[in-house]
Amino acid sequence: MDYIIETEKITKKYDNFTAVDKVDLKVPEEDIYAILGPNGAGKTTLISMLCTILKPTSGTAKVNGHDVIKEPEKVRASIGIVFQSRALDDMLTGREHLEMHAALYGVPKRIREKRIEEVLELIALGEKADEYVKTYSGGMKRRLEIGRGLIHHPRVLFLDEPTLGLDPQTRESIWKYIKQLNREEKVTVLLTTHYMEEADKLCDKVAIMNRGKIIKADTPAKLKRELKADTIKIKTNKPREFADKIIELAGVKEAYNTGSMIKLMVERGENLIPAIVNFATQQGFQIKSVELEHPTLEDVFIKYTGTRIK
Repeated sequence: MDYIIETEKITKKYDNFTAVDKVDLKVPEEDIYAILGPNGAGKTTLISMLCTILKPTSGTAKVNGHDVIKEPEKVRASIGIVFQSRALDDMLTGREHLEMHAALYGVPKRIREKRIEEVLELIALGEKADEYVKTYSGGMKRRLEIGRGLIHHPRVLFLDEPTLGLDPQTRESIWKYIKQLNREEKVTVLLTTHYMEEADKLCDKVAIMNRGKIIKADTPAKLKRELKADTIKIKTNKPREFADKIIELAGVKEAYNTGSMIKLMVERGENLIPAIVNFATQQGFQIKSVELEHPTLEDVFIKYTGTRIK
């Protein structure tokens, strides 16, 4: 497999504080890859080293085959960046932003106009291209920033908390555009996020980061499957007695009486539900409702870190 980003024990220290601690990261070409973790986990510091904004204290990293320390100019020429903080001028139009960025990145004049039109179509801002940015919504501004990062055909696009502060509907709209640009532009996307749903729905692979370390990395499906624990929620006429009895059934790992319902921790819950209903009937319990939940990325994060992302 070809990796467009590779790090080996990359580390960033500030006096006695280690922000990024010996991180090994391998990002496959043309993937959408998330670094998932809470604020203060080291996500932005890691991205900043890969973008050559910060120099590592130790370790190595390559982006698009270029060493971030020895070849920073080549790294910067092959990447696009969208920072967590907004970086737009409200008194410029969307088109003017793209024109300025294209010029800064040395996009030849003969292809600049065509490329700007391509990007405006990709981020669905063609009709608003000549309006001032101060009239744009939060989602439109974020799309413009993403488009600006794409103007010079980068191989890698870095997105630092791309949907921070956006409402759920706008967030899903941004996910759609990220998937589209990944597919149409053949660009690898490395993003940081603390939104579980964003990492789960949007990304091909997820690296869980906490306290400066990458703890686990895999596809969202595999990370959740590793827990081997579905949750079955049951409402019954005798919850306390049912919780005491159901633990006898093969496949039921744990049973909790939460008062209004019973929570069962099981493997392959969809296969076990018929057996649970049969067991309840045989034991004289009345089942009022059954609900199956598969593990979430939050469950995975809690397992490997012992905490939840607030």
